[in-house]
Amino acid sequence: MESSCIPTERDARLASKQTDRYSRQILFPGIGAEGQQKLAAAHVAVAGCGATGAAAAALLARAGVGHITIIDRDFVEESNLQRQVLFDEADAAESLPKAEAARRKIAAFNSGIEIHAHVTDLVPANIHDLLADASIILDATDNFETRYLLNDYAVEQNKPWIYTAAIGSYAATMNILPGETACLGCIFPEPPTGAVETCDTAGILNTAVNLASSIAVTEALKFLTGQPETMRRTLLSHDLWLNERTEIAAGTPRPDCTVCGRHIYRHLSGENRPQITLCGRNSVQIHEHNRAVDLNEMRLRLEPHGRVRANSLLLRLELPAHTITLFPDGRALIQGTTDIAVARTLYARFIGS
Repeated sequence: MESSCIPTERDARLASKQTDRYSRQILFPGIGAEGQQKLAAAHVAVAGCGATGAAAAALLARAGVGHITIIDRDFVEESNLQRQVLFDEADAAESLPKAEAARRKIAAFNSGIEIHAHVTDLVPANIHDLLADASIILDATDNFETRYLLNDYAVEQNKPWIYTAAIGSYAATMNILPGETACLGCIFPEPPTGAVETCDTAGILNTAVNLASSIAVTEALKFLTGQPETMRRTLLSHDLWLNERTEIAAGTPRPDCTVCGRHIYRHLSGENRPQITLCGRNSVQIHEHNRAVDLNEMRLRLEPHGRVRANSLLLRLELPAHTITLFPDGRALIQGTTDIAVARTLYARFIGS
């Protein structure tokens, strides 16, 4: 019987195949053979699998990151195909969940990658289980609520994560290394107030998506190959259409930061989470208090997406399968579903995070 410690002919063939696949990446001095081995053993979590998440997951898999967790609550639609690079018309026709569609696509071009696909909403109750095995987290979410949750979890667990956003022609990303750099709460102590633009209301260029994802994945590769000192310590933003680029220093934590300075994890405890309750037959109610919404402004934003009726008390948007009734304090009724994840997706898409 052959000893398990002695490389077999099959092992040699597999090693040769992997060397061939990643040969051009191994030639790059920043990675090399040792770095490629580290990537094969690494585990990355991608929170969200829309535009930035699909691009990031594809890049990670093609780079040879051996284990990728993908979490997304949404399904593929035809309007996604302009920018969500892992999906195709068949996925949209089947309304396939994005996490599962991504798993299938990655398996088709790199069968050596282990993909953990979770069709679910990332919430305080499941975040520890879903992200426990990942050594770094890539943000590809569509709302600040989940980003603050990620920030709480990452600081609590001393786990790095990368904030990424893209909308219109704008792309932004920031590395968060707990204990070393500023966290999201240092830069943005409070979430945005009022109406927040989304891809469905402001549009988006696929080039902005790919730029943001490429930068974020490159930063993740630095970390995974044992070179965190090379990671950028700024909040970096680009507007591709206006040719504007800005950086905000983020290399030092803010001492009085609620999260990384005082270690108060309000989003992780669910304290700041909008209360979401079923409210009768085939509808979900979403409460988001202390957030004033200008209904006239919102009406102008939403008119291209369906029939909108508004007065001083409420706004109603009628979509093909759902109706959203929005109140001035940010509360909304989502009719046409009892699935909280679907309701949250519709709220984030049309009302904002």
